[in-house]
Amino acid sequence: MDTSRPLVLTLPARLGHGEVALLCAELGAAPPGDVVCEVGALTHADLAAVDALARLKLAAARRGHRIRFHGAGPELRALLLLTGLDGTLDL
Repeated sequence: MDTSRPLVLTLPARLGHGEVALLCAELGAAPPGDVVCEVGALTHADLAAVDALARLKLAAARRGHRIRFHGAGPELRALLLLTGLDGTLDL
């Protein structure tokens, strides 16, 4: 695997526990490096989405990845700011 390029994860419009588990497994299988998580398709900026992103951030950190969330809409940005996860946003 080419570790000079970031691993890109593209999230679906809604994240269920199954999708989060699969994404966390993908992070666990990849060598440590940069991860770009495309979140632009998330249509519902709610606490379930924030929970999913927090789980991905934790899974990435455990594996030594540096994760960034890219494409967040204004509502999701506001929730990430309130929860302290805004430091992972690509501006």
